[in-house]
Amino acid sequence: MPRWTVDSIPDQSGRIAIVTGATSGLGLCCARGLAQRGAEVVLAVRNTVRGEAVAAEIRAAYPGAKLSVSALDLASLASVRDFAARSADTLPRIDLLLNNAGLGMQPVRHVTQDGFEQQFGVNHLGHFALTGLLIPVLLRAPAPRAVTVASMAHRRGAIAWDDLQSEKSYSGRPAYNQSKLANLMFALELAARAKEQGSRLASIAAHPGLAITGFLAATEMPGWFQAAGHIVSRLIGHSAEAGAAPSLYAATMPDAANGDYWGPDGFLEISGQPARARVWPHATNRADWARLWAVSEALTGVEFPSLK
Repeated sequence: MPRWTVDSIPDQSGRIAIVTGATSGLGLCCARGLAQRGAEVVLAVRNTVRGEAVAAEIRAAYPGAKLSVSALDLASLASVRDFAARSADTLPRIDLLLNNAGLGMQPVRHVTQDGFEQQFGVNHLGHFALTGLLIPVLLRAPAPRAVTVASMAHRRGAIAWDDLQSEKSYSGRPAYNQSKLANLMFALELAARAKEQGSRLASIAAHPGLAITGFLAATEMPGWFQAAGHIVSRLIGHSAEAGAAPSLYAATMPDAANGDYWGPDGFLEISGQPARARVWPHATNRADWARLWAVSEALTGVEFPSLK
């Protein structure tokens, strides 16, 4: 079977895509791939100076690429609301929302501007609020997709219902795992609601496997931990471009359907070609999805409108 690459993506001309966290790693690879295939891409980034530099790099590689940069700090609900309002005013529609940005394991507990534990706040609540606020703009498109990047870490995740913000007890790895489990549960619940409402919106999840990116360097973990992670990644992982492939597949390919979860097809889904991935049993409980949804609406103050 031919290897799937960016060149396998159907022509994206006429599609408008938003990619969060597009200045490095998986987000940069996704933004570049979508622009290469003709999409108009909005780089939704915290650092707009870096965003403009990335946009210039992509334009230099692909003259004619359609790119814009817009400020988005997922650690601030005010910033999320501002971004959504600007998008509603300036974009005729959104064909693709790629919820990619993510914060890595933090050894010390930090909080967002709204007082949420940082990993849960940025990775899950920020994207939950963003998606809810952008639903009306997504529904202007004929076949909109919301793709949310989860992780193999969901396998070890658990939702601490009595301590979502890790106020009673904090450890970086469980907090990160919880946030990535929440990403997957959110994507699956959005897919279920879209199906029930007869919506044309498709909600799809993806994960990169073990990709060699700058993610570890941004975790605030000790140097020895980062060094060990880089060694393991290089031994059994794959490149950032290969790690971005499941997200790009979920975002663009005709056979990627509402409710799917995509990841690499290799051993334990660590590396390989895009394929449908396994959702671990503890992430399949619809009652838990709905409970997380209700809690997320209460915490963010964002209630999703009708998906029709």
